[in-house]
Amino acid sequence: MTVIDFTAFIDRLATASGETILPFFRTSLLDVENKSASRDFDPVTEADRAAEAVMRRMIQASFPEHGIVGEEFGNQNEDAEYVWMLDPIDGTKSFIAGFPIWGTLIALLHRGTPVFGMMHQPYIGERFSGDNRSSRYRGPSQGRKLAVRRCPSLQEATSFTTSPLLMNPDDRAAFGKVEAEVRLTRYGGDCYSYCMLAAGHLDLVIETELKSYDIAALIPIITGAGGVITTWEGEPAQGGGRVVAAGDRRVHEAALKRLNG
Repeated sequence: MTVIDFTAFIDRLATASGETILPFFRTSLLDVENKSASRDFDPVTEADRAAEAVMRRMIQASFPEHGIVGEEFGNQNEDAEYVWMLDPIDGTKSFIAGFPIWGTLIALLHRGTPVFGMMHQPYIGERFSGDNRSSRYRGPSQGRKLAVRRCPSLQEATSFTTSPLLMNPDDRAAFGKVEAEVRLTRYGGDCYSYCMLAAGHLDLVIETELKSYDIAALIPIITGAGGVITTWEGEPAQGGGRVVAAGDRRVHEAALKRLNG
């Protein structure tokens, strides 16, 4: 069975999760819980849980031999040949604030490597998908192939991170070295930043403290659009942690040098 066999099923997962989430978005009755045991705020909503539950049921019914790794309900059969990684709402803080810069992340891994990824934003009606060889956009502005843009240097780059406040002090200082050189830095975006990079609208995304389900779906989208994504150490990024994504390898290499001193 090849990756192409799964594309229609992934579209069905995206549709079902979107239909589950949308009734909760921008409603005054949305219940929000804090998953963090510390002073940090790590919100989860009934929309997160309901959407992941729907996708899990569909996967288990269609592919009972596959593994699943999800943000809300843990891992099962994670050593299987095929494993699904699910983040029902990446950007829950934006979701609860009513901003539409969140998305559902669906990744398919084959023997530990992400081979297909989708980011679905049901409120706007956008889908970004990729399989490491090519990436596509579908949405209100019609469908098109995604391609990163060329950028010769950090000094000409537009950079995004969700927030430097999410970084530990050492990582924040290292990020500051990059931020001091780029042409423009913006904050926020979560998964949307990576998709805008794949679409050629920005040049660099730097993050820390990511989980595997935060990033796995975005890797095939970025690489399929011609970009590069690794850890700060230059290793494969599917395990999460500290991640750097760039549309141009020259920007990626320069960012790694600054981040690593």
